[in-house]
Amino acid sequence: MIAGILKEKNGETRVSLTPEVVKQLQQMSVTVLVEQDAGAKAFYNDDAYVEAGAVITSQSEILSRADIIFTLQPPATDQLSALKGKILIGVFQPLYHINEVEQWATSKLTTFSLDAVPRTTRAQSMDVLSSQASIAGYKAVLLAAYTYSRYFPMLMTAAGSIAPAKILILGAGVAGLQAIATARRLGAVVEVFDTRPAVKEEVMSLGAKFVEVAGAADASQAGGYAVEQSENYKQLQQQRIAESIIKADIVITTAQIPGKPAPILVPTEMIEKMRAGSVIIDLAAGTGGNTSLTRNNETVSFKGVTIIGDSNLPASMPADASKLYAKNVFNFLKLILNKEGNLHLNFEDDIVKGACITHDGQIVNERIKSMLQPA
Repeated sequence: MIAGILKEKNGETRVSLTPEVVKQLQQMSVTVLVEQDAGAKAFYNDDAYVEAGAVITSQSEILSRADIIFTLQPPATDQLSALKGKILIGVFQPLYHINEVEQWATSKLTTFSLDAVPRTTRAQSMDVLSSQASIAGYKAVLLAAYTYSRYFPMLMTAAGSIAPAKILILGAGVAGLQAIATARRLGAVVEVFDTRPAVKEEVMSLGAKFVEVAGAADASQAGGYAVEQSENYKQLQQQRIAESIIKADIVITTAQIPGKPAPILVPTEMIEKMRAGSVIIDLAAGTGGNTSLTRNNETVSFKGVTIIGDSNLPASMPADASKLYAKNVFNFLKLILNKEGNLHLNFEDDIVKGACITHDGQIVNERIKSMLQPA
């Protein structure tokens, strides 16, 4: 078996596999080809890959020789003919790239998108969404602290007292929980909204206040994501958020719904009531954002409020983000490779089946197929 690691494009700084994992694959008799400088932006140089047993080569050589190819981003259209019959593993967000998925099937690619791995106890070691969201939540608070014009902790000085920053976090998934922990370590006062009452205990254990809104729809089967709520609930939610946001110095938003635009939780009229110097970090920017003014990969200033849209904060910590991602990938590989390093696609395994998007010229993922069916 020959595996290939491609160099990422479009500003992505992470790399699919680190030298540590390459070494483990070598021990399974897997030959690993690495595109030159594939890990450079994540601070894994070519020498480290060579020392681990990999071969540094060109992209064209990898596309020609490799059986399995690793790339975080979806394949480019001009690569599809060279990828025919090969296996691609990455984080392709297929629910938002339906047209591309159809092209992958037509090109007879077997694609595994690790963001589609079922979020079950057994799959935790392969859960790239959680490993990367934890980094995003941590970095969101640091970005807010850097941008905010005041202190986070309460300070008692000879010149007077400084009140602690008040942070409002919308969504208590993995990113939200890490944001709570980081903000509390920096001394901020934290309030948290989430549609799932089950997370209240976790929120409070981290030292934050949980703001409840009665009547939320059941989100237990949504894999850690938000779900569509009733209009009555949305009105109550908006009312409670509006009450909290007036007092907040920092707002961090994390709510997303798979395959749909992110819910608008902070409309313009709420932002208008925030005090000058406040900061919003929107982690849902890639799917439209949780505020009405969010622009992905942009910083917007509105009446003294800074709104930062960044859907790829893990790429700002590429060394550790790549390390965690590579371990997720390796744990998944152990399900589709035998001990001798040969391919064994067991579609009876719920994790393998759930992560597979296209295979043998067909779209095989049930969620994608249902979206393609006529209404």
